[in-house]
Amino acid sequence: MTTQHNGYYLIETYGCQMNERDSEVIAGLLETAGYQAVPAGQDPDLVVINTCSVRDSAEKKIYGRIGQWKDLRRRKPSAVVAVGGCMAQAPGTVEFMQKKYPHVELVFGTHNLHRLPEFLQQLQETGMPVYEVANEEHQVHEGLPSARENHIKAWVNVTLGCNNFCTYCIVPYVRGRERSRNPAAIAAEVEELVAAGYKEVTLLGQNVNSYGKDLPEDFGFAELLQLINRIAGLERIRFTTSHPRDFTRSLIETCAGCEKVCEHFHLPLQAGSNRILKLMNRGYSREEYFRLVDQVRELVPGAAITTDLIVGFPGETEADFQDTLAAVEYVRFDNAFTFMYSPRQGTKAAEMPDQLPRSVKRERLERLMKLQYGISRAENEKLVGQRVQVLVEGESKKDPTRFSGRTRTNKLVVFPGEPADVGQLRMVEIKRAKTWTLHGEKVEGCS
Repeated sequence: MTTQHNGYYLIETYGCQMNERDSEVIAGLLETAGYQAVPAGQDPDLVVINTCSVRDSAEKKIYGRIGQWKDLRRRKPSAVVAVGGCMAQAPGTVEFMQKKYPHVELVFGTHNLHRLPEFLQQLQETGMPVYEVANEEHQVHEGLPSARENHIKAWVNVTLGCNNFCTYCIVPYVRGRERSRNPAAIAAEVEELVAAGYKEVTLLGQNVNSYGKDLPEDFGFAELLQLINRIAGLERIRFTTSHPRDFTRSLIETCAGCEKVCEHFHLPLQAGSNRILKLMNRGYSREEYFRLVDQVRELVPGAAITTDLIVGFPGETEADFQDTLAAVEYVRFDNAFTFMYSPRQGTKAAEMPDQLPRSVKRERLERLMKLQYGISRAENEKLVGQRVQVLVEGESKKDPTRFSGRTRTNKLVVFPGEPADVGQLRMVEIKRAKTWTLHGEKVEGCS
């Protein structure tokens, strides 16, 4: 039996939506065990740092932050500093923590976060640090508690892990092989969210398109979308991430036929050069990617397409980089998340010859960003004068006198509103466009 704790917790989350979702589960587990979220201005009794290991820059930032929590232990010797997530799962992390960060008394991995209350109890009973990083990926644990901060839209995992093994990516090594959740369990979770007032769900997976391949029944991602689309009271369905290798015309047709599925496709290209795509083990060519984009434009008119792009992959020449720029010009992405290649120990790309100097990667990133920023601005300006449906999320972060929300194509819209608009669908006429935001006026009487 797990002891009930009386104390305040704080969770710091780094990385992707998967980590954000994991932190909601961690918070749920802690609150079930008796912890409460720390009030502003107070020291927590427990700090959980949910880490990301996708890029070297992220790791350095996180290690710096872990070091800063040593001061909490000085002020409050009874406080516990815990580290979880992808960095914790990586080989050698536990030994490194023991040597460099002795103030960290608990390290747990991605496969056993459901055991966090048990680890805390063990630490309390023995007074000895707990380093528990499971090497085998866990089976899917259903029914774990969640403490979600957002009460309008929610993340819902559909798969865990990844089978793609892109040569630059550490994810399959720290999150394990792909496991699909039971479709009935996913539907039940969404139904509970809708009953609690949620309007939108985002289905999460490292590659949602391969959902169901490991299930005993013949039930794939298209069938899952159709199942969720039938849930009464749900307004919007999103999903991320889509791997182009498993993205098909049939799936696009399913999206077009499901009225709740939003017209936004996040489709990571990563590079525009066929030679680099092959070195990355992405499993498609630029021509195949362009065909998918053309099919999206044909079947879902007005859809937004966003992407991830990496510059400076080992061996990337100026000609390869020009192929990426040309691909960006061809597709005209609404937005792109752009990154300099970062070697990850344990991946094939880290051992490849012709690693590029940081100066070259930095210069190419700046050229890519300049091109994409111009395209993003131009695509947004096309919406000036149009009326768009916005799910209002709350006050604008930059201007508390205004409210903000997102269109079905995931564009951020800021407009004068009122507290009653929050959580509702409102029609907004776009008056002006910036690179990242649209500004408009609410159209009264329309929703």
